[in-house]
Amino acid sequence: MADLEKRDLVSIEDLSQAEILELFHHADEFRANLLAWSDLCRGTIMATLFFEPSTRTRLSFESAMLRLGGGVITAADEKNTSRSKGESLADTVRVVGGSYADILVVRHPEDGAARVAARYARVPVINGGDGAHEHPTQTLCDLYTLWKEKGRLEGLEVVLCGDLRYSRTIHSFCYALARFRANIVTMPYPGFELPDYVLHRLRRDFGVQAAAASVAELPGLAGSSNAAAYLTSSKPHQLALFTNLTNVEVNRIDAIYMTRAQRERHSGEDTINYPRLTRSTLGAEAAKDARVMHPLPRVDEIDYDVDDDPRSIYFRQAELGVPMRMALLAFLLGKIQLRAARPALLSVMPGMAAGAGLRCRNERCITNNEGVRYLNGDFRLRDGEVPPVLSCAYCEREIEARFVGHSQSRVAHRYNAPEARRIKAELRVYFESETQAQAAGFQCASG
Repeated sequence: MADLEKRDLVSIEDLSQAEILELFHHADEFRANLLAWSDLCRGTIMATLFFEPSTRTRLSFESAMLRLGGGVITAADEKNTSRSKGESLADTVRVVGGSYADILVVRHPEDGAARVAARYARVPVINGGDGAHEHPTQTLCDLYTLWKEKGRLEGLEVVLCGDLRYSRTIHSFCYALARFRANIVTMPYPGFELPDYVLHRLRRDFGVQAAAASVAELPGLAGSSNAAAYLTSSKPHQLALFTNLTNVEVNRIDAIYMTRAQRERHSGEDTINYPRLTRSTLGAEAAKDARVMHPLPRVDEIDYDVDDDPRSIYFRQAELGVPMRMALLAFLLGKIQLRAARPALLSVMPGMAAGAGLRCRNERCITNNEGVRYLNGDFRLRDGEVPPVLSCAYCEREIEARFVGHSQSRVAHRYNAPEARRIKAELRVYFESETQAQAAGFQCASG
């Protein structure tokens, strides 16, 4: 596969809505007879490079490739990889994505790591979860499950409950639900609300409007309802009248998506009153037709005695992951073609070198950890933002640049100064502050 034809799945936005729906139909074909496809990818090899623990994601991908007739090589324990010797992710994927494997699935603890893998590997890369950033294949499985259960995605009322701050699954799922014009009700555990950068992106990129939500009584989850919010991109007329003091009454729920506390990404937070879904929760009128979902593994947030309720579909989610990932692998390997158009703007848009300027403010970003050794700052300039807003090309965290420097004259001006506007794009260096510009050796013009 030539580099120019390579498609990666780093973010859920690497697939258009039409492509996602078409992949659902292919997944249905694979699921109808999982044993009938053993010649489709014969001779191809998938490498699973997992630098974080995983059971379902890794085994689901490996099962999918084996059912397609391909082979699997795996690095499932970070301690037994060259990373423990100090090898960079970039070097690992260049080696494994050479003659070793035809497609890579990467899981890594640092935000933006999947983008690094996609940039350095010659073969397609699938993000199996990068830090607290995204988990797009879990989102594909979640959307596929909802689509099969409800027959549609648009207009669904989906409650997200628990740890919404550190769950990469939730972040990808939010972006996808907004694109399909589903409505999102957030019921976070206090202190675990959706990050501001996720909310900002939902507003800017998907036209999502937010209002306080009043959720019908859901025993076990009620402790989260004080912070409930209603996020919608469908823009009904009445939303134009909402203020922060106005509640949206939520009395019908199509799905409750539970998440565990992501303890591996935080320490010391009290979760003693973490929400817990029980039979009483499912006895509420609002949950009458709701489906209970969970990306797994669960800890204590769903009682075991609700497993046999037909509305509990989290094990079906896991089962549907195999045909969904079969469809994705076959597509990225060029074994099936999609008629649907690509996204208008793939998330692999080229960025701009930061030069002596910006540094990503996300301490979990790969550029501030492993990538310090070999990655230069790389940012994408958002069109039409004043002051200029740049997002990290790896983890997508955004920064406001209030000073613009000239790379040759080494003089920096405030972003709104006439001199700043006259600097050619290829000569611009962006800074958050005057102090940052001076530290980089730039003289700041007065005024």
